[in-house]
Amino acid sequence: MKGGVRQFGTADRRLLPEGRLSGPMPWVIAIMMFLTVLAAAAGLGLRHAAETLGENAGSRLTVQIVEANPERREEEAARVTALLERFPGIASVRRLGQEEMEALLEPWLGEGGLDADLPVPAMIDVALAPGGGPRLADLRAAIAEVAPSARVDDNAQWLAPLAQLIDALRLLAAALVLLMVGATAATVVLAARASLDTHRSTIEVLHLMGATDVQVARLFQRRIALDALFGGLVGLAAAAAVLLAIGRKVGAIGSELLGSAGLPLVSWLILAALPVAGVFLAMLVARATILRALGRLL
Repeated sequence: MKGGVRQFGTADRRLLPEGRLSGPMPWVIAIMMFLTVLAAAAGLGLRHAAETLGENAGSRLTVQIVEANPERREEEAARVTALLERFPGIASVRRLGQEEMEALLEPWLGEGGLDADLPVPAMIDVALAPGGGPRLADLRAAIAEVAPSARVDDNAQWLAPLAQLIDALRLLAAALVLLMVGATAATVVLAARASLDTHRSTIEVLHLMGATDVQVARLFQRRIALDALFGGLVGLAAAAAVLLAIGRKVGAIGSELLGSAGLPLVSWLILAALPVAGVFLAMLVARATILRALGRLL
């Protein structure tokens, strides 16, 4: 006893039931955490995909020499290559070889479908240096002077609709995470109020024994924290199993575009921290709810 206020220990905590995982709250939180982790993983995966596309394709150009005459095609390809190697804002230049061209055309022409008389354009892969994008107009004009049959394809231009779709899906994923957080907080509020009504007589006895509202709220906090921790871990484990299964399916497809949406280690660490954040959220919401309700009772 200090200053007329009794300090409650472990034995006194038994006056209120702690988290026994018997009610619906842990399982509701598990479902919420499962959906939250999936939505967060989708957002993080889409972010990684957008960054990968921007690095690998958004900063690259493809120059095609579509001249039908083989000799002129080679001459123009050589002039364009020489121009690109000395043009400012170009990080690297690489001419695709015959084997690479055959591999690119094989899905449409079949194996051995390239005939010697079939005019195959010369292709040059160009990587832009940081800040090289604004000089694209000058680059196109310079290439047109040395190679009239050249065509410059800006990968970022045809990737723009895909980038906009990814951004929209990222916003949707963030909105779903916020909705799940709000739903989890509402679940904690309902559970705290229900528990308070169930143990109203016990709380009155605790007050007569000298317990303050803060001490009573701590008892409820501990119970709800255990429920939230159990539910969060179950939801995280279930979501991780689903994500790993999806990752194996995507890996079996062998698509670079789908593979770019994988989760790096940092993203997995963020997902693993969600149950901990859920416990703190549940404790704060429970504390505020109980203190407010106790203030109205007295």
